[in-house]
Amino acid sequence: MESFNLVDFSKKAVSGLQILFVAFGALVLVPLITGLDPSVALFTAGIGTLIFQVITRWKVPIFLASSFAFIPAITYGVATWGIPGTMCGLAAAGLFYVVLSAAVKFFGVKVIQRIFPPVVVGPVIAVIGLSLAPTAVAEALGQSDGVQVIPVEISLLIAFISLITTIVVFAYAKGWLKLVPILCGIATGYIVSVILGVVDYSGLSESAWLAMPEFVLPEWNLAAIIFIVPFAIAPAIEHFGDILTIGSVTGKDYLKDPGIHRTMLGDGIATFIASFIGGPPNTTYSEVTGAVALTKSFNPYIMTSAAVFAIVFAFIGKIGTFLRTIPLPVMGGVMILLFGLIASLGVDQLVRNRVDLKCSKNLIILSIVLVTGVGGLFVPIGDAKIAGVGLAAILGVILNLVLPETKEETNEDKLGVDF
Repeated sequence: MESFNLVDFSKKAVSGLQILFVAFGALVLVPLITGLDPSVALFTAGIGTLIFQVITRWKVPIFLASSFAFIPAITYGVATWGIPGTMCGLAAAGLFYVVLSAAVKFFGVKVIQRIFPPVVVGPVIAVIGLSLAPTAVAEALGQSDGVQVIPVEISLLIAFISLITTIVVFAYAKGWLKLVPILCGIATGYIVSVILGVVDYSGLSESAWLAMPEFVLPEWNLAAIIFIVPFAIAPAIEHFGDILTIGSVTGKDYLKDPGIHRTMLGDGIATFIASFIGGPPNTTYSEVTGAVALTKSFNPYIMTSAAVFAIVFAFIGKIGTFLRTIPLPVMGGVMILLFGLIASLGVDQLVRNRVDLKCSKNLIILSIVLVTGVGGLFVPIGDAKIAGVGLAAILGVILNLVLPETKEETNEDKLGVDF
């Protein structure tokens, strides 16, 4: 048996803390936007990562944390059914990952890629980003539920400084700093907010140093399941690209060992468990992959260390309370860039996979997904409905399966469109 090495243990602990630092900004932003408890999000990120590591047998250096793809679903769900009902839908989304992992195991990756090709996934991702634009703008203006919380002039100044800081770090920073643009934008905006006197510290002095996160159990809600599960299509398929990316960094083929079905299963079970205690769904973070590439630290146990730190921080009550003091325009400024980047990732899917938009089939799918998703089309099913991103994803899948393959050249003149 290998003897305990204190120096090696300390290095892994420090590296794990660095990984959590890199992921922290995005991790807590999701619950702050959607009304969930950031302490629960920290806890579920840690537990989710440990579950993922167990299922993949500690072979993949990945840290799981809050998924931005579900923000529209969570925001609508919390407002409509409350957190317990929303958690039911998110738990079902986790089980959708599990079903996909089984399909990959028995039928192979090509079957999944046939059902969910880039021409479907790309515009769905773009719709996710575009559908979040009103939220980003409202918070940048200092508005919450249509109410002006902070004066517009002050809000725009704070949002502008947060946005510019995030852009500068994202575009020009080097090394570790380049990996934390969200955190830098929030920190700078927060400092400006303190100077302008718009930060409310009233709850911070009263909060305990040690406190139990506000765990919430799910309640059965079929309407939430019908509405939320389709949102899982895009992030589930993006999982393949995430695993390929981390494999290219470490030089290992994780599609074979431990297998994409195991990584997908780990992601799904982590999301399922997170939803059972009130946390957001989990996903992999490109920032963490960037940190792995930068440090050349490929040992998955570093992610285990990061997970343990996340769990410990979840029980420090002051952290959760402090995060709730972040003013709306601080987050709004960061979100303007962040949600735009999500939409751009959808376009990137089309470009990287060379989707031919001269093909009438591809053009029809792209058009229908974008308009129905951004426009908010919905289909009522009894007391429930399928709407927005979820409906757009389903329509994209159906159109891809039923429309015939064609090499036909399509242009504006054939469609009767003139710009």
